[in-house]
Formats: sequence, structure tokens, C-alpha cells
Amino acid sequence: MRCLAARVNYKTLIIICALFTLVTVLLWNRCSSDRAGPFPRSLASLERRAAAASESDPARQQSEEASPQEQQKAPPVAGGFNGNKAPGLKYEEIDCLINDEHTVKGRREGNEVFLPFSWVEKYFEVYGKIAQYDGYDRFEFSHSYSKVYTQRAPYHPDGVFMSFEGYNVEVRDRVKCISGVEGVPLSTQWGPQGYFYPIQIAQYGLSHYSKNLTEKPPHIEVYETAEEKDKTSRSVDWTVPKGCSLSTVSDKAKFTSVKQFVAPENTEGVSLQLGNTRDFIISFDLKFITNGSVSVVLETTEKNQLFTVHYVSNTQLIAFKDRDIYYGIGPRTSWSTLTRDLVTDLRKGVGLSNTKAVKQTKIMPKRVVRLVAKGRGFLDNITISATAHMAAFFAASNWLVRNQDERGGWPIMVTRKLGEGFKSLDPGWYSAMAQGQAISTLVRAYLLTKDHTFLSSALRATAPYKLPSEQRGVKAVFMNRHDWYEEYPTSPSSFVLNGFMYSLIGLYDLKETAGEKLGKEARVLYERGMESLKAMLPLYDTGSGTIYDLRHFMLGTAPNLARWDYHTTHINQLQLLSTIDESPIFKEFVKRWKSYLRGGRAKHN
Repeated sequence: MRCLAARVNYKTLIIICALFTLVTVLLWNRCSSDRAGPFPRSLASLERRAAAASESDPARQQSEEASPQEQQKAPPVAGGFNGNKAPGLKYEEIDCLINDEHTVKGRREGNEVFLPFSWVEKYFEVYGKIAQYDGYDRFEFSHSYSKVYTQRAPYHPDGVFMSFEGYNVEVRDRVKCISGVEGVPLSTQWGPQGYFYPIQIAQYGLSHYSKNLTEKPPHIEVYETAEEKDKTSRSVDWTVPKGCSLSTVSDKAKFTSVKQFVAPENTEGVSLQLGNTRDFIISFDLKFITNGSVSVVLETTEKNQLFTVHYVSNTQLIAFKDRDIYYGIGPRTSWSTLTRDLVTDLRKGVGLSNTKAVKQTKIMPKRVVRLVAKGRGFLDNITISATAHMAAFFAASNWLVRNQDERGGWPIMVTRKLGEGFKSLDPGWYSAMAQGQAISTLVRAYLLTKDHTFLSSALRATAPYKLPSEQRGVKAVFMNRHDWYEEYPTSPSSFVLNGFMYSLIGLYDLKETAGEKLGKEARVLYERGMESLKAMLPLYDTGSGTIYDLRHFMLGTAPNLARWDYHTTHINQLQLLSTIDESPIFKEFVKRWKSYLRGGRAKHN
């Protein structure tokens, strides 16, 4: 009996253990399914890849007209998957047939089906990314990638130009460099050799003018004025090696003392210790007696290596060898001020290439170590500052005065092919957008200086507005009725919208500044253009966006839809015009076109 009882207890124990194990496995499976998140790992990884792609794709990044979004706290989740998920529902994979053409893998949860955002993004041309707010992740979706600026009302010809304080022309990868001779950017947009593009030069001037109005005055460090009693400068630390000389002399032209240097090319040159780690805009007055150079030694983020930027008295554009970058600044045999952005000069030199785009580089200057002068010449007013916006603005303004031709225009010396069906524009063509933005630049230079040279140049710039493209002008006529000023004076006419509106803003600046008598011609051209704009604006509205030009009408091709950054440019321009013209059409179109940025659409039948 004792053995039987032992066997019974042993079997009972085995049964009890088996039941316990079964219950444990069931509970474990139940807990694991409850802990599974609403987004499977494969879908989350797709979303992260989509977010990374959208951040790295330059076509999706905000244009320079876009305002930076302010960081906001995450709003409370209304509904959402967690709030609406029925208990017990699980994700399962499902094939999604797209237009009877191809299949993508989706996720199903009850009656809901979820498609990967990487597919949604490309199919619908929408944008999204995973961002972190208050310590947790959320997915941010947007219908467009560009934003509209708040218009400063009302617009004035001496004020900020649109939203150009947000422009950084010199850092664009299609800007080869800032010319040492001219002080303005060279474009490679349509040719890797580099050429002066009046639109880009005017934008360079207008952006720095606008920054000067919207930013605080810069910090300036004075290193040398050659004046013993000047208490604003730092203690001067010059090094003069054997075979070189440095002296303080009086200059009759400047009515002040200056530094005269003699340093043969085969010497180390006379040098001034700077040691500035805060700012990187260097400026100095310079006059050479012989060929020479002024070089700036920079300590960089590239393993603390020293790079040297040489400003040489020749006309070479730019060169880069080892850790030396060369910019020709011309002979400089009379007094002139050289102002250079050392960050831009360093990065353009290191990124120098034979293609249209400057190579990307992460190198940055950490410290301005010293200035070195060679040859024979004079130096004065050596400073380093945080910005020098007005120097850039006047470099652009003076370039426009010097390079305006006898026809009143700024010829663009590169071939431009707008698209199939349009004849190529041969070098020497004019652009109404260039004329308009140049006028806006020159008017501001005149209002600052009261120098009539700038105003006279702006007045002459209206001449191409009156001539058709066949006569090397920029005027087109739509349907034999509406005058239009062409950004690209193509054959047949192209009717680009944003370039036309820029040309009108220039005419407005001129008519308001020149007065009733001198500004009469600009006023007539402006009024005719505004009549055309009001009549033709509906032609650029697709019901969900805008159109860049009217090639679909002129050539019978598919419409050339405006990218979102051009769409917001259209809105920004109309906002500006609405402050100087009370016609309700501008505000109506601004309201409707803004709605398109958030997915709005015109009503269907």
C-alpha cells in the first residue's frame, strides 16, 4: 500500500507540473501580444528611412524664402491609433494593389489599412519626418516643404526687400566664389567656368542690405590704424623679419598715418598677430606700389591644420593647392578697401571643382592667426568683424553701375535653354528680373548716399522694358493685349510669373523714388504691367498649386508646375504687391494659394 500511494502521488505530481507549465506558457503569450506596439519594427524603420531621405534631399528642403519654423511643444494626441485601437486587434501584413499596376506591402488592423510612408511620400509628393519633442518621438506630416513669410506692411523702397534677409547667396553651391577683383559672386548655374549673373549679384546686394536692417550692429575688433593716439585699437604686434621693413608714414591722400611695408617675395613677409576666434570678416585699406600679396593664416577644424588664404595683386579668379587658397584682387595701385568673408573664402577654395557645384566640405576656420604682407605697399584700418553687410551691398551696387551697357541693360553672357520648344538665348540676352532687381538695388544705394550716379543708372534700366525680345528687349504681349516683361525673353514667349513680378517691384521702387517727372516712364511701365498681372493671374492657378510659366499655352505641352518654393515665392510677391495696390484680387489669390500649401483644393463640379 505504501508503494502504491507513492506511485499515485508521483503521477499526480507529474500532472500538476504539466498543468502549471501549460498555464505559464498561455500567460506568457498573452502578455507578449499585449506589449507589442502599434507600429511594427519594419514599418518604423521605413518611416525613419523616409524621414532621413526627406532631410537629405535638397529638392525637399526649404528654399531660402522659407522662414524657420519655431519649435513648439507637442500638442495632445486627439484620437490616434492607441486611443481608437479596439482590444484584441493585431497588425497583419497585407498586399496592396496600386492602380492594377504593382503591389506594395501594407499593414492591416481590423478594417484599417496602413501603407508605408516611404511609398506615400513619393506617390503623393508629400513630406514627413520623425521629430522629438519633450523627450518623445512624433511623426510630422506636411503637404508642402516651403513656408510663407509674414509681409512687413507696407512695403517701402528703402526698406527690407521681401524676405531677402534670409538669403545667403554666397553659400550656394552654384556660386563658384566671391570675386576678389569685383567683390561679387560668380555663378556656375549654367556653366562651370563661372560668369557674372546680374540677378545673383542684385540678390547678393539686396540680401545684405536687408540683413543690415534686421540684425544688430556687428562686433568689430580694430587691430591697426597707424595712429598712436587711437585708443580703440588693440596693442599692435608686428613681426618684421630680416630683409623686410615696416614704418609709419603720413599719407596725403588719406590725411592720416598709414603703415608702409617692404617685404620681398622670397622672405616670410611682415606679419601682424591677430588671434581672433570670434569673428571672421576681415577688412583693410590697401595700396600696392609693386606686385604683392596680403595673406591670412587660419587655424581650422581640419585636425587644427593651418590654411592660408592669399589675396594676390593679379586677376586670377581662384586657385587651391595643398593648404593654400589664392584669390586675385587686381593691381590695387590706388587706395581701396578689401573686405573678405574668411569662412566663405576658405570653403569655396577647399571645395573648388570643375563642375557646376562647389564640393561640399565640413571645414571651418577656428582662429584667425595672423596677417602677412609681401611686396611694397601701404596698409591701414585692419579690422575683423562679425558682419560687413554694407560693404557687400555697395560692392553689388557699384558693379551694377560699372557693368550696365549703353542699352541700359546688364547682358547675361551665357547660353540659356529654357526647355524643349524654345529657341536658345544666346549670350548677351537681357532679363526683366535682372533689370527689376538691379533697379531695386540701385534705388536703395541712391536713397542711402544721395549719389545721382545710382539713380541715373536705375532710370536707364527701363529701356529694355520697352523693346520686344526680337529687338533685344524684354517685352512680350500676351494675346495681343497684355504687356509682359520677360525673365527669359524666349521665342515663343514663356511668361514666367515670378520674374515678371520682380520686374514690377523694381519699377515701383523707381517711380516712387524718382518723382513725378523723372519717374514718369517707370510709372507707365509699372501700371501697364500691373494691369496685365491682374488679368492673367488666374492662368497660373491649377486649383491645387501654381504654374511657373505659360509654356503649356504657348507650346501646347504639359504645364510646367511650380515647385513649392516657387509657389511660396509667388505668394510672398503677391503679399508685397497687396500692400501697395488695394485691388482685392491679390489678397484673394494669397488666401487661396496659401491653402494649397496645406492640401487645399479648388471645388470640383
